[in-house]
Amino acid sequence: MHISHELLQSTLDIAYQAGEHLKDFYKTPVKISTKPDNTPVTNADLFVSHFLTQKLTALTPDIPVLSEENCNIPLAERSSWARYWLIDPLDGTQQFINRTDQFSVMICLVEYNQPQFGIIHAPMLGKTYYAVRGKGAFLWENNRLRQLERLSETPTINIKIAFGSSDPEKIRRCLRAGYNPILMPYGSSSLKAGLVAEGIADCYVRLGKTGEWDTAAAEVLLGELGGTIFDISFRPLSYNRRDTLINPHFVMTNARVDWHNIFQFD
Repeated sequence: MHISHELLQSTLDIAYQAGEHLKDFYKTPVKISTKPDNTPVTNADLFVSHFLTQKLTALTPDIPVLSEENCNIPLAERSSWARYWLIDPLDGTQQFINRTDQFSVMICLVEYNQPQFGIIHAPMLGKTYYAVRGKGAFLWENNRLRQLERLSETPTINIKIAFGSSDPEKIRRCLRAGYNPILMPYGSSSLKAGLVAEGIADCYVRLGKTGEWDTAAAEVLLGELGGTIFDISFRPLSYNRRDTLINPHFVMTNARVDWHNIFQFD
């Protein structure tokens, strides 16, 4: 599917509108519930999920929408989709609850099981990352658009690793001898991907539960910068190919170096 300038701009506008809704919710007391998987969900998650689904459906009526907050669709139905929107209306719900500002709206267009076009919009930070496969990766910040650069330097022994709720000692044990990591705690998965894309971190390690909606936009963003995402068997992540939408543990990187020489996983 050709990603036209009009489709790009319309989808960015939808992401910005969703971000404004999140900012409005951010000003008021949060209503929190617990999902069956024991993770929190707020009234903001649910409202923005509905908003994005409506807007994207109006924009592209023939393309289904799969949201973190409406993901109980069996593979038998999903597998027939040639393309679909994959969204996380509030990536970093706990960060939203904790008032860290480190949360985002994520929208990704997946075609034939491959992410093609992704947006990560962080309304409180004033940052929007977006990328189209084969057309580069960009960051809008401080009223300025810049194209992000490919990164090719091999990480030094002081490798910079972004992480969230993963156990930092487990992360240290995943490194081969000789590395002395600088661990960088940060907010939502998408924004840790942003640190990697900007070269602030060399990689992001996640040894915990995430969904395909947490990584799809980052696949496009990092792929345009020479990076990749792989599981702890050094295999790529998959999209809409399994009954479950839960990702395995993974590493997001910003350069095509031999990561086998840096990481060793049990």
